[in-house]
Amino acid sequence: MSFSSTAAFIWSVADLLRGDYKQSDYGKVILPFTLLRRLECVLEPTRDAVLVEYEARKDLGIPLEVFLTKKSSQSFYNTSRFSLATLLADPSNLRDNIESYIADFSENAREIFERYKFNEQLAYLDESNLLYKIVEKFANVDLHPDAISNHEMGLVFEELIRRFAEASNETAGEHFTPRDIVRLTTSLLFMGDDDVLTKAGVVRSLYDPTAGTGGFLSSGTEYVHEMNRDAKLVTFGQELNPESYAICKADMLIKGQDVANIKYGNTLSDDQLYDKKFDYMLSNPPFGVEWKKVEKVVKDEAKLKGFDGRFGPGLPRVSDGSLLFLLHLISKMRRVSEGGSRIGIILNGSPLFTGGAGSGESEIRRYILENDLLEAIVAMPTDMFFNTGIATYIWVLSNHKASERQGKVQLINASGLGESMRKSLGSKRKELKEPSTP
Repeated sequence: MSFSSTAAFIWSVADLLRGDYKQSDYGKVILPFTLLRRLECVLEPTRDAVLVEYEARKDLGIPLEVFLTKKSSQSFYNTSRFSLATLLADPSNLRDNIESYIADFSENAREIFERYKFNEQLAYLDESNLLYKIVEKFANVDLHPDAISNHEMGLVFEELIRRFAEASNETAGEHFTPRDIVRLTTSLLFMGDDDVLTKAGVVRSLYDPTAGTGGFLSSGTEYVHEMNRDAKLVTFGQELNPESYAICKADMLIKGQDVANIKYGNTLSDDQLYDKKFDYMLSNPPFGVEWKKVEKVVKDEAKLKGFDGRFGPGLPRVSDGSLLFLLHLISKMRRVSEGGSRIGIILNGSPLFTGGAGSGESEIRRYILENDLLEAIVAMPTDMFFNTGIATYIWVLSNHKASERQGKVQLINASGLGESMRKSLGSKRKELKEPSTP
């Protein structure tokens, strides 16, 4: 079964929810069940070995994670004797048993289900007499790695995320960047480094401080995979919304990434990757959102650390935190002697135009230009996002510009390139299409 037909089958399971769930809530059931089945299939070859190891060591009073992950040959494990198929043998205790099954996962996998509030969904499915039907459907879908690779499974999961986000387009913009924008921004970020990324055994890092459901991290992985199957892109991210965080972490787990690199919390007030630098960075921070809740922490950092912290160049007005995310990314750039870094970030017009001379915004722009970090700004068409029709811009930054670009900023007007969609998705009425190959 191809990844597209697998995604279509899983999507069709959502028909069982019709009437009992709002369409915008289908993903709260289908995505964690997809993850559960995939993890079960991945662990199947080593399942018995893990159980033997667990039984041998469980009463020794020592941490078991090192032993059990070694036996599972994965970054996660499960010590339950249940599977989705065997759960069906005891319908009257199905809910209790599936909760027990999930509780027996290692913490890094179990946390994802907890952030989904999956037990609440199980309770509701049970009350609605849907739980057995859903478990039965997923028990019979083949998501084994020999049938569908990590890369293909990632595409399946991403397709499901996209469909569910578009189905709930009234809120999708908070957590989900449209696929065409993601693809363009990713291409702009990587395009100058094709010669490096096609080398054998190359390893690079990608970071998104506003990771959402992981669209940029997935797209970056896919882009590099298309160029060089042997290249390794290690992904990092942080996300504030618990459900989006769960989806992102699940997507990375499915792809075989180290989910310890995906952090939960507010990037501006609690940078959980404070000691890290990255080769590539992508971000679509919230447009025009105030930062009053984190004002004290941010101002304290700016005052106490200055240029040794993230916000030395200046602080924008409290009504719009976009430039704070840009400064955060700049602070994560590798030194040029270590290879340097590139950034792709989507912003509205405010960071370009707000604030007169001497203002925080103006000082931040001055810092970026005087340090020759800005490579290009692309003006996008309006009506490209699910929840806003405003003008947006892609900024590309680099601290290792090609010699012919040094001291220059390229301005690209792509505002007329959007094609009208046959059916709008919320405020998204236009899309960008990749040129077809001859």
